[in-house]
Amino acid sequence: MTARTAAAAAEATVYGYPRQGRHRELKKAVEGYWKGRVTAESLAATAADLRRANWRQLADAGVHEVPTGDFSYYDHVLDTSLMVGAVPHRHRAAVDADRLDGYFAMARGTQDVAPQEMTKWFDTNYHYLVPELGPDTVFTADSGKQVAELREALALGLAGRPVLVGPVTYLLLAKPAPGVAADFEPLTLLDRLLPVYAEVIADLRAAGAEWVQLDEPALVQDRTPAELNAAARAYRDLGALTDRPKLLLASYFDRLGEALPVLAKAPVEGLALDFTGATAGNLDDLAAVGGLPGKRLVAGVVNGRNIWINDLEKSLSTLGTLLGLADRVDVAASCSLLHVPLDATAERDVDPQILRWLAFARQKTAETVTLARGLARGTGAITAELAANRADLASRAHSPITHDPAVRARAAAVTDADGRRSAPYEERTAAQRARLGLPLLPTTTIGSFPQTAELRAARADLRAGRIDAAGYDERIRTEIREVLAFQEKAGIDVLVHGEPERNDMVQYFAERLTGYLATQHGWVQSYGTRYVRPPVLAGDISRPQPMTVRWTSYAQSLTRQPVKGMLTGPVTMLAWSFVRDDQPLGDTARQVALALRDEVNDLEASGSSVIQVDEPALRETLPLRAADRAEYLAWATESFRLSTGGVRPDTQIHTHMCYAEFGDIVRAIDDLDADVISLEAARSHMQVARELAAHGYPREAGPGVYDIHSPRVPSTEEVAALLREGLKAIPADRLWVNPDCGLKTRAWPETRASLENLVAAARVVRGELSGA
Repeated sequence: MTARTAAAAAEATVYGYPRQGRHRELKKAVEGYWKGRVTAESLAATAADLRRANWRQLADAGVHEVPTGDFSYYDHVLDTSLMVGAVPHRHRAAVDADRLDGYFAMARGTQDVAPQEMTKWFDTNYHYLVPELGPDTVFTADSGKQVAELREALALGLAGRPVLVGPVTYLLLAKPAPGVAADFEPLTLLDRLLPVYAEVIADLRAAGAEWVQLDEPALVQDRTPAELNAAARAYRDLGALTDRPKLLLASYFDRLGEALPVLAKAPVEGLALDFTGATAGNLDDLAAVGGLPGKRLVAGVVNGRNIWINDLEKSLSTLGTLLGLADRVDVAASCSLLHVPLDATAERDVDPQILRWLAFARQKTAETVTLARGLARGTGAITAELAANRADLASRAHSPITHDPAVRARAAAVTDADGRRSAPYEERTAAQRARLGLPLLPTTTIGSFPQTAELRAARADLRAGRIDAAGYDERIRTEIREVLAFQEKAGIDVLVHGEPERNDMVQYFAERLTGYLATQHGWVQSYGTRYVRPPVLAGDISRPQPMTVRWTSYAQSLTRQPVKGMLTGPVTMLAWSFVRDDQPLGDTARQVALALRDEVNDLEASGSSVIQVDEPALRETLPLRAADRAEYLAWATESFRLSTGGVRPDTQIHTHMCYAEFGDIVRAIDDLDADVISLEAARSHMQVARELAAHGYPREAGPGVYDIHSPRVPSTEEVAALLREGLKAIPADRLWVNPDCGLKTRAWPETRASLENLVAAARVVRGELSGA
């Protein structure tokens, strides 16, 4: 096929779409089911309505081929585990008794059974449920969900393309099941898994699938020759199937690198690649391997992870180059649109000038369709769209919103000394212990306490004018008093004020910093039914006035025990926002760090003896390729130290991280130079404690002993057992006792019981240490 013919055949598609609905109908239906207010039939009907609405919107926009199977009640990796029969032994009875309840038990656990481990989906803020596999795992095919959703789309007269997590990525995301040797390699199960995928693919073909998409994002990471050979074998075998649909292998988030020749040679009909940002290098790599003669290329030229408008002319240039490298070139977003909000036009409060710069899922779909039309018919077919796009790009580039000379001058004046504490850790810890007087195995929480319906109603009432600021403030004071009273009664050593005034750990600060933009409807799934509204980092960052001092000082005035000041760190402020794409991330991080430094210093001046600067996203934002990590970790750790480097030696600096693979960044955790770090550890059975010990981590640490992402209440003995496990890696005089994460999403009854058991367990283990 000639380049001209390939251009004429170009069409638009997407890999996936937001699941929640315009008004988060899925979240409400699922949570209603958990509470017994929504039946399984009603939940299924809501889900079907949302799928149909998504597909119709995509088709009406001009998308030729809609994705099916990407919809999920909780998580698409968990769905894959059910599709291949990889149900952990402890959940099999529940799944057999009721598939839906068993599915949610795998995700959330029950009072009697722990859930599967949860961690971040590559370098995004989406969380997936980690498959648990072992030598005795028996895979069995269950294509019911995938086939049913394909048939729904076909019944609407749409071309549906089922989307599956690829077998290689699925195994590379998995971990050894509990009780299985830690060195077990799930990838050794590939030959056992491939026949199951073959059966699912055959079922989809029988149901009417012309194409099936197999997502293999794990192959954009550094992979060993054995792993690349496994990928080659997988697609040699699947490609050799006689009765199958056409196969489209999709990758995203980074360059395929050494995996590109493997997939380019695979006996499949299509390849989908990411050509945005740093991954634009895929274009040169594709040319170097001779392109994809006789195959379909789906070109991801619209950024599926950020919310800025596309440079249409630049994307058309990329697409034009790609025309000579494949038999057919279609246009797509770079990855599933799951990672962006649904519709920018819903934002009524955003400055119209800034709104012109934003593209959410619906707008990205329109950009994709426009590019496909321009590629197929020539730029004359999209003259008006190109002119409007040029004007919008110029508006953003020259806007005073994006540049503040004072902020830039301050950032340029930073020295190495600004990012270092005035005393080494050995001197600091002695001063802090003298000041704080804490017991062995001190107890604390991560920061937030349950956000009750009354609190949310008070915020809504304030926005609607039903109560005034004075009435709202009194509600916050009451909540703080109650949270502190509970902690004191429970026996917790280092208290928190509970953050009742905060809507979200990033949004709260973004609303108080210049350069940030908050949305009203920009919801994005983080995990399960947890949705967040990432703010938009639109311009240079500064702090006009203190953000947390008032309520932290009030809380401290109510008690003699230390109350932690609570801030969100600079890397997390970037990672959980939609960041600028017009300057290096490190420059933006430094601006945020300086704003936070002012807040830290004001907290200390107001009397705070303990200040926590959370960085749960430090690992999440780690580049997928090892060669890119040193540069990132340099500016990431520098920005944290810049935030905290100005306090006295006897002020104790804490940080917190959760739900990530920490072993990759233990050295960076050390480089933060925090006095105390708390980390998720309950679901991973204290793995992070062992990783800290192996590194020789010299400071204090609190590996979490209470999994807050499950509604179950851990018993005193369960927590004590985890503490004993932690003591095998961390000396008693450096071990803290805390939950895995904040308690915002939990209900008060389970929170009270869990924290009381946590304190009781700490006392039990203290007694054992005293007796020993």
